[in-house]
Amino acid sequence: MDLNLRGRRALITGSSKGIGAATAEALAEEGCDLHLAARNESALDDLSRRLRAAHSVDVSVHPVDLRRPEDLERLAGDVPDLDILVNNAGDIPGGSLDIIDGKAWRHGWDLKVFGYVDLTRLVYARMKARGRGVIINNIGNAGERVDSNYIAGSSGNAALMAFTRALGGRSLHDGIRVVGVNPGPVATERILTLLEKRSGEKNAYADLMAGYPLGRAADPREIADLIAFLASDRSAYTSGAVFTVDGGMSAAGA
Repeated sequence: MDLNLRGRRALITGSSKGIGAATAEALAEEGCDLHLAARNESALDDLSRRLRAAHSVDVSVHPVDLRRPEDLERLAGDVPDLDILVNNAGDIPGGSLDIIDGKAWRHGWDLKVFGYVDLTRLVYARMKARGRGVIINNIGNAGERVDSNYIAGSSGNAALMAFTRALGGRSLHDGIRVVGVNPGPVATERILTLLEKRSGEKNAYADLMAGYPLGRAADPREIADLIAFLASDRSAYTSGAVFTVDGGMSAAGA
């Protein structure tokens, strides 16, 4: 399906790997010119070279730490004419209330929660001045299927779900759509690390996958393709909504 995205400009945070890198690939295939932001400059450089060669799109790399207000301001200033923002960066730690201390909690939220909110604030103002834009928040189904052993993440994701719905409920008045995606387990390096830390067992991933729909986690590209569709005009009447992609786990109450 041609999503008519050719020539549009998209910024993807946390785009050096996982869902962020898959989203960059999906949007590049549709002809988007890309701004890739993450802390790992070498990984961004490798991805940008591959996307330029494969899809003949413009790709700019922005090595930034989105926990730092000055990096947020610089990034927003470097990409003033965005059509699409994909908030994706995040590394909220797993653990229960007695394990995740205040410092770790705030460190995680500074990137995933306040990083999304603050970058959205900066980008939204520029999009509003132009009268158009799409903001997509990649959140996570832990905000729906709350987990005491991922309490900082569940709480942060629930906050971002509310943020997305509150902002997206009125944003079309400014010509802007704001939507969210709640992936369930996705086959990334991060989920393997979280599961092993939670259980203390190196085979935790394989054991858990056996009980998941289709016996597997989602592929990052399955999330990225939805993000690309939501970014397109084929989803032009969609705002203030959060879409869950977890194989039916949330619906089943599993």
